[in-house]
Amino acid sequence: MQWQTIFKKELTEHWRSFKWIWVPIVFIIFAIMDPLTMYYFPIIMDTVGNVPEGATMDFPTPSVAEAMIMSFSQLGMLGVLIAVVVSMGLVSKEVKSGVYELVLSKPVSFTNYITAKYVAILMLIAFSLAVSLLVGWYYVNILFGTISFIQITISILFFIVYFMMILGIVMLFNSFLKSQGLVAFLSIITVVALNVISSIYSHVITWSPTLISDYINVYFYSGQLETEIWFSSVSAVAITVICLITATITLKNKAID
Repeated sequence: MQWQTIFKKELTEHWRSFKWIWVPIVFIIFAIMDPLTMYYFPIIMDTVGNVPEGATMDFPTPSVAEAMIMSFSQLGMLGVLIAVVVSMGLVSKEVKSGVYELVLSKPVSFTNYITAKYVAILMLIAFSLAVSLLVGWYYVNILFGTISFIQITISILFFIVYFMMILGIVMLFNSFLKSQGLVAFLSIITVVALNVISSIYSHVITWSPTLISDYINVYFYSGQLETEIWFSSVSAVAITVICLITATITLKNKAID
């Protein structure tokens, strides 16, 4: 009952701040931007490109896999930034304003407080990802070719697991920092660092959660899931759990102090 109360409060706040509207819309724009641009680029160049008379420009049409990967890539970069921005003040804002002390002055479990907030923001981001990628899939199917609904669904589920980890990292920094800007900065730096390390040592740490996007790309080309994507997903879940447990312990220690 206590968990549900906090959870409903978070969902209501997300709705009042119009996050349930603008976040999916922004994600949709990211998801369709590159495929539409690549498809209509030759037409745009013919119209406003000032191509010299007699010159010809041959623009290769992306394959259906390449077009779908564009949607995932955009969300893997810009979508991550949006996810960090909308979640950077989940706890730090309340700690700074004093609302945190007011809430926990009642018999509220630290675990319920952290997990309810986390699940609420995860629902928002997961919904936005699913809607935007399905819209992107719709346009890709119309313009470039066919990708099965099962394939896009499986890819979305794995992509959501990747974002679970990112939100877990943001929640961790939320628990011991009051500055929302610092929370966002350190979260982004951490995600970038993990991506760089995974890229350099991808042949060694094949289980890295940041490689989930790469395995999804392979899935679009081959139609077969790499075994490593399961290990990467388990790693993402494990890191998420560790972040949430650490965030809970940090808040408990703050309350004691």
